[in-house]
Amino acid sequence: MSLNMLTSSKPLSNQTLVSGIDVNDITHFLLELDALKRVNRRSYVTHTTRRENSAEHSWHLAMACWSIAEMFELDVDHEKLLKMALVHDLGEIDAGDTFLFASSRHAAHIEERAGIARLQAERGNGIANLAEIWEEQETGSSKETQLLRVVDRLLPFLLNLNTEGKTWAESEVKRSQVAAALAFIEGSFPTIHDWLTENIAYAVQQGWLIDS
Repeated sequence: MSLNMLTSSKPLSNQTLVSGIDVNDITHFLLELDALKRVNRRSYVTHTTRRENSAEHSWHLAMACWSIAEMFELDVDHEKLLKMALVHDLGEIDAGDTFLFASSRHAAHIEERAGIARLQAERGNGIANLAEIWEEQETGSSKETQLLRVVDRLLPFLLNLNTEGKTWAESEVKRSQVAAALAFIEGSFPTIHDWLTENIAYAVQQGWLIDS
């Protein structure tokens, strides 16, 4: 299939004239999105000494949600789920990443929401409901949103577990903090919560989490 077949019968060279779309606007927005690669998180990439960035986390989140939804044969809207995963961290382009256990965590959504509003208004943005999708994953209660939140907490835990608790140790994180942050998963995904509980105990035994 040629690229022309994906758009219209007109040659690609004529698309700007036909549709009124300025490719410079499109590339402007693509570079705005690229900025998410510059936002570093606290979690370390396995088998490396570097932290992951938020763009990598967004990709990992989308793939993990997709795989888990398929594995457990969940009755979810896959397109909706993946779109929410992809926009999940976009607000961090302006707000930066906020550590799960930071005292300012409760207010992170304010700057993130403002960042999403800016991206929504940027020239070249072809996603008319970008802010709407972000808002649903942030405040919604759909099955897709619930799964997204579970996986979003699972992934950094998994990375910590496989980097000898490096992030936990650096920030002197306690067992009770991790357990509290993951407690909600018991109601929506008990199978994963049981696994997390077992591995919290393992992390304490290894000295990666403070036992308090």
